[in-house]
Amino acid sequence: MPDLKNWTLPRLLSTAARLVEHAWDESLAELNLTHAGVIALEVLNAEGAMSQVQLAHRIRVEAQTIGKTLARLESNGHLVRERSQSDRRSQVIRISAEGIQALEQASRLERMIGSDNEGHSVWLNERLAGIIRARGNSRFDVSGPRPAEPA
Repeated sequence: MPDLKNWTLPRLLSTAARLVEHAWDESLAELNLTHAGVIALEVLNAEGAMSQVQLAHRIRVEAQTIGKTLARLESNGHLVRERSQSDRRSQVIRISAEGIQALEQASRLERMIGSDNEGHSVWLNERLAGIIRARGNSRFDVSGPRPAEPA
């Protein structure tokens, strides 16, 4: 194991994020979901039906990039594609009842994966939210008080 004390914050964050995401993806596979699929379902659940282009823009990826994720979600019954009433040439994507249920299960899994760090969880969550705020990422709702330094 390398000496982590000499790693920079970006390297530590990136490595920790990848390790947590891999663990989460392994758990999500049991629900026929991926991390990318959960993000898509969360947006559809919160904001309602939208086009593939709108969804891709909302989660900051190219429309083609999300195509495979949406196909997988649709094949597992997590979302439904329908013809747009306003433009019959385009499709509208919405989360299904099965998708809402899978999203709830994924949320429980996510909390379980994070529970192994309970002693530092609140402080760490606040610090990470502060980093996200500082980078101006509006994709996440990170409003609230600034974190206090640990004692």
